Amino acid sequence: MPRLLIVHHTPSPSTQALFEAVLAGATHPDIEGVEVVRRAALAATVPDVLEADGYLLGTPANLGSMSGALKHFFDTVYYPCLDATRGRPFGYWIHGNSDTSGTERQLLSITTGLAWEKVAEPVISTSEPDKRILEACTELGGTVAATLMS
Repeated sequence: MPRLLIVHHTPSPSTQALFEAVLAGATHPDIEGVEVVRRAALAATVPDVLEADGYLLGTPANLGSMSGALKHFFDTVYYPCLDATRGRPFGYWIHGNSDTSGTERQLLSITTGLAWEKVAEPVISTSEPDKRILEACTELGGTVAATLMS
């Protein structure tokens, strides 16, 4: 069964709400035959990444950067997973109080180095999550999970 790994850092109510919406999309009843595994960024391991067939990544934008927790995740898994995970699908969401461009640039730089394939439009939010943003997160989760359906 294909496995989708959701790696997230959710230190605020807003980032938690986005994560829950992504998870709802990934585990929607229309998504069949995909195992969804969720890991906090500081708990995700090399085996988690190697055993997954696709990825969803979530982070706050902190002072123009991705969270230290997500950066630590990438620092830990980058080289051990570099060759084995090329071409795998991924999507991401970012929440910040203002500019998120530096965060997105970092995330895309790392995933480009890993040669992961972005298969869904990201969700970028700079306000309290409203219905539109939460629906976009649900669609993000569903889209990435659906790419793994056999």
